[in-house]
Amino acid sequence: MSSLSTPIQTSRFRSVSFQRKLSLALRWLIALVLIYFAVFPVLWILSASLNPASTLATQRLIPANAGLDNYRALLNSEVFPFWTWFWNSIKISSISSVLSLAITTLAAYAFSRFRFTGRVTLLKGILLIQVFPGLLAIVAIFLMISQIGDIIPFFGLNTHAGLILVYMGGAMGINIWLLKGFLDTIPRDIDESAMVDGASHWQIFTRLILPLLRPILIVIGILNFIGTYGDFVLARILLKSTEQYTLMVGLQIFTSGQFSQKWGPFAAGALIGALPIMIIYLALQDQIVGGLTQGAVKG
Repeated sequence: MSSLSTPIQTSRFRSVSFQRKLSLALRWLIALVLIYFAVFPVLWILSASLNPASTLATQRLIPANAGLDNYRALLNSEVFPFWTWFWNSIKISSISSVLSLAITTLAAYAFSRFRFTGRVTLLKGILLIQVFPGLLAIVAIFLMISQIGDIIPFFGLNTHAGLILVYMGGAMGINIWLLKGFLDTIPRDIDESAMVDGASHWQIFTRLILPLLRPILIVIGILNFIGTYGDFVLARILLKSTEQYTLMVGLQIFTSGQFSQKWGPFAAGALIGALPIMIIYLALQDQIVGGLTQGAVKG
């Protein structure tokens, strides 16, 4: 009986071993395909930025006579102030992210910890507004900022303050829900214990609750920064002068009507523009992973 079972067991073992090897090979194949689709566009843009021909027609993965001519043409241009656009994007994204995060955190804390009339209605209204695409409100946003500019020119059209105001309003809705969900998982015993010791709501929020929110605040702040930094539509509509343009709008204007001839400088500008995002991810990657995993477990 044992002599008959040995070949059968050997055959099953070989079958299982073959299935494992096949599964491993398929995983490697899928991983290589995904890596290719992730890395190839970056290599292509890098190659285009080093291609002195600066045209799509002569684009190759390994360009001949590679050099930094495209970077010089872009950075030394007197007509198109690249560094001004670059600074405008960083300034607008940073200010809007910080202000939006501050207001969102206070609002989420109020919705999570306080009970007041209209609380549920406001939460449902915020959620309902987020259902509609932002593109539907472009005309209304343009008219609203134009009318606000008639009263307060500082927040009108062609101003960074007006654009920041729009970014803040657009980002707070979904972030309030995210932060409220995270705050609901923090035990209320912390608040009650602090109140017994005589702490006020502001002291509870700043000294006890806020440190616990640091991972999710970093994640939301980074997402806000990336969303506003890479925005093109709103910035293109609300900003009119060259000195006020953000990087995305400036690069589009720079290549307007001559994209195939200015492909090299455009690629160079895109790579330089991606540096802040790369630096943020490299510097805060541990906090990002921690915030996402904590949110997944607690939410």
